[in-house]
Amino acid sequence: MSSTDDPIIIEATKALDDYKKRDLSKVVVRFKATGAAPIMKQNFYKITASNRFQTVIAFLRKELGLKPSDSVFLYINSSFSPAPDDTVVNLFKCFSTDGHLIVNYSSTAAWG
Repeated sequence: MSSTDDPIIIEATKALDDYKKRDLSKVVVRFKATGAAPIMKQNFYKITASNRFQTVIAFLRKELGLKPSDSVFLYINSSFSPAPDDTVVNLFKCFSTDGHLIVNYSSTAAWG
């Protein structure tokens, strides 16, 4: 019996292939300015669910035209700041409100 006929290897290979497939589904993210942060003209965006929150941070910085030296603080539902390596889909599943993920942003620290 060769290693390619082993059911465990076949199942493991299939699981790895499924894991590598990129989820192209989107979630709606609503950005809300807090404090003296600039207000965006458009607040709702569809973002790929499998992206890390770091992608949301980079997207917002680009949309606001911030320089690398400018600070930006992001919070979910006005309560906590997620880790940059959290996935958007996990945040959406746990903290979505009315079908969208609310991301508050500020140029200064606003909440704990």
